[in-house]
Amino acid sequence: MREQLLALLDEIRPDVEFEKETKLIDDGILDSFDIISIVQEMNDTFGVRIKANELQPDNFNTVDAMIELIEKLKRRA
Repeated sequence: MREQLLALLDEIRPDVEFEKETKLIDDGILDSFDIISIVQEMNDTFGVRIKANELQPDNFNTVDAMIELIEKLKRRA
């Protein structure tokens, strides 16, 4: 899952070292357009549905946080 997520993130923002960043949202590295693209790709790639209430910085500040969100959504399905 991690490799798939990193690959899709790299397609959206190849200029960002996602493994090293810990504040992707808080530091303004990702903007709202990036998040929309990431959410759409995560929904399609992992078969989840990310809802508006889950669009919180804590869920997208790190790769690990995104993986946790995906895993949580998969458990609910």
